[in-house]
Amino acid sequence: MTLIGHKIVPFLLALLALPAALKAGTVTPLRNGWQLQSACQLQAAGDSISAEGFKTEGWLAASVPTTVLAAQAAAGTVPDPYYGTNLRQIPGTGYPIGRNFANLPMPQDSPYRCGWWYRTQFATPANVKPEERFWLHFGGINYRSDVWLNGHKIADSAHVAGAYRTYDFDATEFLKPGKTNVLAVEVFAPTENDLGINWVDWNPCPPDKDMGLWGAVDLVTTGPVTLRSPLAVTHFSDSAPSIAELTVYAELHNATDQMVKGLIAGSAAGVHFQQRVELSPHEDRTVLFTPQQFPELRIRNPRLWWPHQMGEPHLERLIMSFAADGKPADEQSVEFGVREITSELTANGNRLFRVNGKPILIRGAGWSQDMLLRTNASRLRDQFRMVRDMNLNTIRLEGKLETDEFFHLADQEGILVMLGWCCCDRWEHWKDWNADDLAVATSSLRAQMLRLRYHPSLLVWLNGSDGPPPASVESAYLKIESETHWPNPILSSASGTPTTVSGDSGVKMPGPYDYVAPSYWYLDHHYGGAFGFDTETSPGPAIPSLASRNRFLPDPEAWPPSSAWSFHNGGGKFTSLDVFNGAMETVYAKPQSAAEYERIAQTMEYDSERAMFEAYSKNKYASTGVIQWMLNNAWPSMIWHLYDYYLDAGAGYFAAKKACEPLHIQYSYDDSSIVVVNSTYESVAGLHAGVNVHNLAWKELFTSDATLNVAADSVQRVISLPQKLSSDADRVFFVDLTLSDVAGRILSRNFYWVPATLTTFDWAKTDYTHTPAAHYEDLTALNSLPAAKVTAHAEIENGEHGPELLLHLDNPSTALAFQLHAALRTQSGGLIAPVFWSDNWIELAPGESRTLTALLPENTFAPAVQIEGWNVAAQTIAPHIVKLTQ
Repeated sequence: MTLIGHKIVPFLLALLALPAALKAGTVTPLRNGWQLQSACQLQAAGDSISAEGFKTEGWLAASVPTTVLAAQAAAGTVPDPYYGTNLRQIPGTGYPIGRNFANLPMPQDSPYRCGWWYRTQFATPANVKPEERFWLHFGGINYRSDVWLNGHKIADSAHVAGAYRTYDFDATEFLKPGKTNVLAVEVFAPTENDLGINWVDWNPCPPDKDMGLWGAVDLVTTGPVTLRSPLAVTHFSDSAPSIAELTVYAELHNATDQMVKGLIAGSAAGVHFQQRVELSPHEDRTVLFTPQQFPELRIRNPRLWWPHQMGEPHLERLIMSFAADGKPADEQSVEFGVREITSELTANGNRLFRVNGKPILIRGAGWSQDMLLRTNASRLRDQFRMVRDMNLNTIRLEGKLETDEFFHLADQEGILVMLGWCCCDRWEHWKDWNADDLAVATSSLRAQMLRLRYHPSLLVWLNGSDGPPPASVESAYLKIESETHWPNPILSSASGTPTTVSGDSGVKMPGPYDYVAPSYWYLDHHYGGAFGFDTETSPGPAIPSLASRNRFLPDPEAWPPSSAWSFHNGGGKFTSLDVFNGAMETVYAKPQSAAEYERIAQTMEYDSERAMFEAYSKNKYASTGVIQWMLNNAWPSMIWHLYDYYLDAGAGYFAAKKACEPLHIQYSYDDSSIVVVNSTYESVAGLHAGVNVHNLAWKELFTSDATLNVAADSVQRVISLPQKLSSDADRVFFVDLTLSDVAGRILSRNFYWVPATLTTFDWAKTDYTHTPAAHYEDLTALNSLPAAKVTAHAEIENGEHGPELLLHLDNPSTALAFQLHAALRTQSGGLIAPVFWSDNWIELAPGESRTLTALLPENTFAPAVQIEGWNVAAQTIAPHIVKLTQ
C-alpha cells in the first residue's frame, strides 16, 4: 500500500463486501476495548489519536458494534432513552415531536454535529508469512468516517460514506506484527441530505441519527488473493424438483502487483468441482461454475429447503477455496438451501410467489431493529421462535438491513425475508439526488447483494418502498443486481405504481394502518381488503400490558393517559390514537381506567387482527400475501406490534397464531360462511367440523356439523349460517367453531362475537390511514355479560423443550367466560417474557374445562399466574412444582 503524505491513492481503498463466514482462524473480531470521545472535546488530529501512548482519560468505554448514543446509554451518561419522555431531555432532541428527524438538520447545539472518535488497540502475531495480507473489515459505518491505523490515514470521509456499505481496507503495510496496533475512526453523522438510517413514523429518531460503527469491525487475514461472497443458485429443469441444477459463483480479488495463478475449488451439497484461474495485478473477477461445464452440479433427488409450514428448511454446505501457486490463500464456508423462488402475475395482476414450484400465501409482518441498533443474540432467537409460534412465514425489512445472525436464523427457521430500501427520506427523494447520491446508493446495493445473496430465506428485493425509483435509478439498481447475480425476484417497490422499466409490481400498499372493524378485510374491494398482495397494513394500535408499561412509563396506570403515554405513539399521522379510541367508545364502551382501557383494547386487537389474516387466507390465491405492519417495535410503543418491545405477547399475537394455524376453521364476515383453510401441502381426510351459535344469554340459536376432506393448500366451505339467527333483541351472537381429526383430536378452535349489524364504511373518505365508519357496529351488550366463575390450578413440570406450565381452567357456572387471559408474572407482578402459551384470550363455555400450556423462559423461578376476563373476577395462583431436573 502506497501513501503520499495523508493523501490516499484511490485504488488502495478496495471496498469489497465481506461474506458472512470465513475459514476458522482468519477473522479476529475487534469487538471489545473500544473508547469513544467527541471530536469537539479534542485538539489532537488522527495521526496522534491513532498512535500508541495517546492519553484517553475521560473517554467512554464501549464495545463495537455500537452507535454513539447506545454507548452513552450503556455507560449511564444519558438517562434511559426509552423511559417516559427521557429521550426529549437528551441534548440534540429538540426537533418537533412526530416529525421525521431524518429530513431535518441537527440542531446547532447538538453534541452529535461533531465527529466522534472510536479508538481501540489490538495485537497481531509476530510471525507473519510474506504472502499474508491483513484487511480491516467494517460491516457498517453511519455515515462518514476517516480511518486511521498506527498514525496513517487509510481511508477518508470523501470515500467512506453510506450507512449500508461495507468496507475492506488493505492494512498490511501499516500493521505492526507482534506489537500493539492502534485503530482510530472518526465518524460523522448523516445529514438531512444523506442516505442514512430512517425511522419514518414508527418511532422517534435518536438525536445522534444512529451515528457510529453499527456493524462489526474485524481484522481479516488472507493470502494474496481473497475469495468473497460464494453463492450456489438452484434451478429445477422440470416441474417436479427431482433434479437440481446448481450454478456456483465466487468473487476473487488479486491484492498484489503481480499476476497470480491458482486453483479455485469447491464443494456444494457433497459434490466437488474446481478450475484454474489466472488473475492480473489487482484484478477483480467473478468465477462461475455451471452445470453445463460441470455436470456433477446436477443433483438428483436433493433434499430441499422449504419455508415454515411448507416443509423442512434443510440446509446444505458450500465450501469455496483458492490456492495461489499451491499455497492456500482464502477459504469460505456458508450454508445454503437447495431451493428456487420465482414470482409471477396472476390473471388479476397480483404478485404470486412460488417456492420450488409450489404457490405460497405470504403471511408475515414488518420488522424493526432496536432504535439504537443494539443487538442481543438471545433476544433475536426468541423473536424468531415467536414468528414461528404465530405460524407466520415471512418477515419484511424496510431498510434496517439486519445482522448476519438474523439471516442465519431466518435460514434455519424457514422464515422468508422481504427486504429493500426504506421510504420517506433521501432514499426516496430522487428528484433531489446528485451523482454522489447515486454512487452511494448503488455501492450500498452492491455491498448488500454480495453480503446476503446466498441465504435461502430471501424471498424478494424491493428497489423502493412507498414508490418506485425513476427509470434512471431503477435501471442502475437492476444493473447491479444483474452483475451480482441476485438469484431471487425483484420488485420496483412495495407499492402498486408501475414503472416504464419493469412494469407492474403486482403488489399494493394503500393502508389501512389504523383501526378498522373486522368486517373491513372482507368487505373492501378497492383498498387494503383481502385481495392481491398488501405489503404493509394493520388494524393499528397495540396497547402493552401493565407489566410492560411499568418498564417504560412513570405513570403506567394513569387515567386519562398522560403525555408520557402519547410520546410512545407513532409519528406523522399516528401521534394520537383518536381513531382507535373513538371506535372503542362507540363499539364497546368508554373506559374508566387504564385497566379497562387495556382490556377492551386487547379484545379489539384480537378481533381485527384475526380477521385480517383470516380474510386473506380465505381468499387465496385471489389474495397472494399480507404483511402486518408491524411485527415488533424499535422501542416501547403503543402502536403496530404483535408482541411488544419486551417480547410480551398481546392479544394480537394470539389472533395471528390462531388465524394462521396449519389447519384452521373460521367464520366469514362477508357471507356468514364457515370455511376450513388448509395451509399445509398435504391433503387431510375425515375432518369433523362443529358449528354452534348462541346468543348473549347462551341460548343455542343454531348447531351443525359436517365431515369433510380437504385438499392440500386449499380452502373449503363447510356451511353458511342462516341469515336470520335470532330475534331483533339480540345485538350480539357467539359463533363457536371446532375442527377435529378422525381420532377426535381438536385441531382448531375458534370463537367469534358477531354484531347483529356490521359496521358500514364511508368509502369515499378513505385515506392511507384507514376507512372511517359511516355507522359503527354495536357490541356494548358484552358489558352486560353475566358473571362467570372460573376455577384454576397449575403445575410446572419438565416438558420436551424445558420447563412447562400446565394451566387447568374450569367454568362450572352457567355463563360464558369471555376473553379469558392468562399471564405469567413474578411474585411482585413483574413481567416474565417471552412465554409461549398454547393459546390465550380464550372463551370457556358453561361447564367447559380446558388446559393451556406455556413454555417458560430460562431461570423462571416461582412464577405467579394471573387470570382475568371480561366477566371473570381476576385471580392470581401459584403453580405447583411437580418435578424439575437440570
